[in-house]
Order: sequence, then structure tokens, then C-alpha cells
Amino acid sequence: MLSSIASDAGYLILIPLGAAAFLTLGRHPLAGMAAAFAGVGAAFGANLLITPIDSMITEITNEAIALVGGQPITIVSNFYFGAVSAIVLAIVATIVTERIVEPRLGPYTGKSVNGTDGEEINEADEARGLRYSLIAFLAVALFISLITFLPGAPLRDPVTGAIVGNTPFMDSLIFIISLSFLIAGIGYGLGAGTIKNPNDVIHAVTKTFSGLSGLIFMLLMISQFIAFFNYSNIPTVSAVAMADILERANVGALPLLLGMIVVIVLLNLIIPGVVPKWAIFAPVFIPIFFRLGVAPQTVLAAYRVGDSPANIITPLMVYLPFVVTIAQRYNRESGLGTIVALMLPYTAALLIAWVLLFIVWFVLGLPLGPGYPVGA
Repeated sequence: MLSSIASDAGYLILIPLGAAAFLTLGRHPLAGMAAAFAGVGAAFGANLLITPIDSMITEITNEAIALVGGQPITIVSNFYFGAVSAIVLAIVATIVTERIVEPRLGPYTGKSVNGTDGEEINEADEARGLRYSLIAFLAVALFISLITFLPGAPLRDPVTGAIVGNTPFMDSLIFIISLSFLIAGIGYGLGAGTIKNPNDVIHAVTKTFSGLSGLIFMLLMISQFIAFFNYSNIPTVSAVAMADILERANVGALPLLLGMIVVIVLLNLIIPGVVPKWAIFAPVFIPIFFRLGVAPQTVLAAYRVGDSPANIITPLMVYLPFVVTIAQRYNRESGLGTIVALMLPYTAALLIAWVLLFIVWFVLGLPLGPGYPVGA
């Protein structure tokens, strides 16, 4: 869940790492992949830290608040709620993995080959490779720290000197993470003896990217569908129609907020992106609930609850084909249906737990963030 501090980088890095980590421990790799996917995607709006997404959706919220003349909110308006949500959802996802997903998968009977092109690596070479990998990673970490944390460092904001926000460091984060893994991988190869010259490095990189050709083609098809879908204005029409139904419903604030969460969950199946969806919904929902006396930060918290859990089951999630590619490394028969069926328990459990947490928070009137009470 914490990977959302690096925006979408968690999808590309932690999901394959989750599968590899479980396999290393003798557990089913698809269970590790599913657990990582649930943490990265199904709880994208929860974090113990302030993320770039928080700044974007807060800005969109303030633009919608300006339409009705309200007071703008700050980036920490949902901080308490998001931090507690991250802890609760991590516990729930762990229980789902241990009690539902992994037992249903059963023992893993597949075979994995260490090394490159089927070459076996003995334990001494592997241990040396891991030492070299650690040294290489620490060297990269030291270099990045020097060009980030020193006063006047090039990855700081040239005007304010800030590190987090719209800064060179945050803009380069995905490249920095990729570079760290590349250098660590080269270090392992040199230590284990699987890399003997620069051509071996190029071969390894080429082999990795050749396996992504199917993913790239699928992303092309998905991007075309999404572009035409948005061009039809169906998402906007659907959002306005559902919002109109909520506005005409003669019920209290909490049932209306729960109704909004249901609307967000349903529409998230066709508009997975947290920022584009809120850009459509905020100018609709914020004025509606403002007229009903519901605080904007409460509406934003409800949006977080409805936005994320269905990310991992919608076919329009841009990273779903990538997850399928990861699954096929361990089970060649895996497809979109396999992943959706694997992730459904997470969606159901996390959504129920998050909605219950939101209800408790609303009923008790707990603050959503520093100086931002919940309620109407």
C-alpha cells in the first residue's frame, strides 16, 4: 500500500516481487502476486504517508468547492482516515491471503530454474551474487542520496529546495527504482557468474523485454477502447445520471454517502483511474453534498473508499494484462478470468471492511485529518 507514494511504480515492481518472494519461501507464487496486487491496487487510496495522488485529488476537490463558494481543504484533510485505513486493510488482505486465496490455490507444483537460460547456480556462487547485489544496491542508494538530500542537490526543487511534490526527485522516481534494480541485478550476475561480459547484460535485458511484447499489444488495444469509450461521453453521462438519483433521494447524509460509494464502485469498473474519475465526479458530488451540509473532506473520504477495491477486477485496469503476464510465468494457463477470480475475495473483503470503517468513523465523528472533522 505504501508504494502509492511512487504513484504506479508499485504495480510494475512489487507484484512480480511478491510472486518471487512467496516462491522463495516455498509458498504458492500466485498467492504472493495476489497479495501484492491487492495491496497496490485495491487499497490505492490508503497510505501512512502523503502521496502525489493526495495532492492531485485535493486540488480537484478545491476546484469543485470553489463552485459553491466553500473553504478549500488541504492535502492532509484525509490523513488520519487514510493511515488507519492502511493498517486495517493490510490486516484484512493478509487474512484473505492466508485463509482463502492460498488454500484455494493449493501447493505449488511448478518448477523454477535459477540462473540464466537454464544454467544452474551452486549455493556458493548464489551467496556471492547476493553479496555483490547488496553492495551494488547500497552504492546506488548512496549516490541517489547525495544528489537528493544535500542542500542544493540537483534532484531538489530548484526554487524551494523541497524533495517531495512536483520535484525532479519525484519525477525521476520510477527511473531511480528501475536503475536500482538494474544495477543490483548486474551485481548479482557478476557475483554468481551468470554475467561475464557486457553482451550478457544486453542479452538479459533483451530477453526480459521480449517477454513483454504480448503485454504491449494488449495495452495498445485497451488504450484504443478507453479512448473511444471516453470520446462517447458515456462515463460523464453515467456519473451525472447516478448523481441525480442520489440528489433526489430523500435520505440522511450517511445513506447518501454510502450510495455514493456504491456509485463509485460501479463506475470504477469502466473508469479505473483515481484522478480522471474524480475530475468527472467532484464537480457533481461536491456541490450536491455541500448543499446537503456534508463537509467536502467527508465526501473525499467516501470517494477513496469506493475508488480502489474494484481496481483489481476491472478488465479496463491498465496493469491487469501485466499481472496476467506475471501469472503465466508460473502457470501458463492463467488468463484474465484467472486473475479476476483470484482477486474477487480481496475486492469483497476490503470493500466491506473499508465501508464499515467509514461508517464507524462517521458515527463517532472522528477527525479525518488534522483540523478536519468528519460529518455533515
